Amino acid sequence: MVEGSCDHRHEPGGGLRGDDGAMTIYDIPVRTLGGQEASLDAYRGKALLIVNVASKCGLTPQYAALEELHEKYADRGFSVLGVPCNQFAGQEPGTAEEIAEFCSTTYGVTFPLLEKADVNGAGRHPLYTLLTEAQDADGDAGDVRWNFEKFLVSPQGEIVGRFRPATAPDEPVLVEAVERALP
Repeated sequence: MVEGSCDHRHEPGGGLRGDDGAMTIYDIPVRTLGGQEASLDAYRGKALLIVNVASKCGLTPQYAALEELHEKYADRGFSVLGVPCNQFAGQEPGTAEEIAEFCSTTYGVTFPLLEKADVNGAGRHPLYTLLTEAQDADGDAGDVRWNFEKFLVSPQGEIVGRFRPATAPDEPVLVEAVERALP
């Protein structure tokens, strides 16, 4: 149960394909919320919406719309991937088990959740080192600003959208970007 539950800018050649030998999103090791080693290579050929999540944030209700988006497009080669993060005002203090239980019972989350990780700073997870190179609709790259920042990754592993936290998962700009990214 633990391992499986719980501003847009298209950047052509977003640096994730690895054609030049650079690290790609598929090379980055991750762990599931349950602590098992995993590979993002399992998502090769799918569109991904990677979101840093938290259970005690004013934006936490976005879990519901993220789950709806995940369910709506899952059979078309899409997945939401949640990354719990406690870097913003300590709003994700729970253990893996507490996070999984909260997501499952409160929002019916079925999309995969990774292990809690830092998205900014010296301890930033390598996944976010790569993701934060992407620009948002205003041309801004760099640090994640708050919980529920979203990165859309194409089936080829390119970052094709970055949506700041206030962009809800059901807003047309995000939904349309997901539809364009589907395989």
